[in-house]
Amino acid sequence: MSIKEIQKRVQASREDLIEFLREIVAIPSMNSQLKEVGERVAQEMRKLGFDEVRFDKMGNILGRIGNGKRVIVYDSHIDTVGIGDPTEWKWDPFQGKIEDGIFYARGTCDEKASTPGMIYGMAMARDLGLLEGWTAYYFGNMEEWCDGIAPNTFVEVDPKIRPDFVVIGEPTKMLVYRGHKGRLEMKVTSKGRSAHAASNHLGDNAIYKLLPVIAGIRDLEPKLGDHEFLGHGKITVSDMHVQTPSLNAVPDEAIIYIDRRMTFGETKEQVKQQVEDLIPAEYKATVKLEELFYDEPSYTGFVFPVDKYFPAWALEESHPLVSAGQEARKMIGLPEEPSGKWNFSTNGIYWAGKAGIPSIGFGPGDEVTAHTVNDSVSLEDMVKATEFYAILPSLIP
Repeated sequence: MSIKEIQKRVQASREDLIEFLREIVAIPSMNSQLKEVGERVAQEMRKLGFDEVRFDKMGNILGRIGNGKRVIVYDSHIDTVGIGDPTEWKWDPFQGKIEDGIFYARGTCDEKASTPGMIYGMAMARDLGLLEGWTAYYFGNMEEWCDGIAPNTFVEVDPKIRPDFVVIGEPTKMLVYRGHKGRLEMKVTSKGRSAHAASNHLGDNAIYKLLPVIAGIRDLEPKLGDHEFLGHGKITVSDMHVQTPSLNAVPDEAIIYIDRRMTFGETKEQVKQQVEDLIPAEYKATVKLEELFYDEPSYTGFVFPVDKYFPAWALEESHPLVSAGQEARKMIGLPEEPSGKWNFSTNGIYWAGKAGIPSIGFGPGDEVTAHTVNDSVSLEDMVKATEFYAILPSLIP
């Protein structure tokens, strides 16, 4: 099999790939409401002759080719974050615009642009005999809702399959990525006593008790762990909720939410203790630290409770899957580059972090545009990625 045959087929499908991307981007899939876009994705997989196409219990869309003993999953989340303030957009966030070969629209970078290449690449690999001995899945899932929960259900609930390898389509600038930091999400709840603001001396302001904790978190980051590949730990107060009888009263409860990015060498126990140590001794009885927990139903009503702890993960540069990815890049004509890592979090926190399944990332786009009004992808890269997804399984030893 010549790589030129794959490239010939990809170029012949170029307009189909671009039109498919434009159509799925035009379908809003915010807040994990991916049924409509999932149906459009399913339509394309049926057109290409996938052996099985269906929604799982959570509402993710599955497509399968083959029945081989080795299993590879192409993971692409097809939900997106919201659009924020509509007036900040200079174009329709769903119809988008194409300028100088760049497609600007919500979800192009993060991460609908990997879906066309994965689906077409799988079909081309089948047609060229490159999936002999493989079962290959396309897994279009909801990830913005909760990192890792969709692959967790893939392995443990439906279809109850543990793949041998995973390719994550989050944006990698067309490089092979092999890891990222882990994460622990926490909240600190402060209890106080309400009183009329005119008699605030009779109350106990819950907000004030959190001020030393917030200041401590602000100043904590330089003291966090570091790693030569994954980098430095991060910590941020990401939200705050206050309970008060009125705007003329002393708040009786205040909650801050904490996003803690963990590098190698940091344990969950250490991370929690660092925040616990920021609570002044005199507030220990009324200020409590807790880990967060996901138990919200998906759009199908499916509930899969998981805690919000996800370990850091990374494959070695010499790992066979990383090597296969680098060989695939070389074969499709991309310049030699070292493997990299994401700054943000992906479903790899379950696949590789919790389940220990070898995983790499490869996708068009640059994560710096994710979740912004400049969400965008190079259409040339989006089409080119199809070649990578098609050739990869045949290179994995």
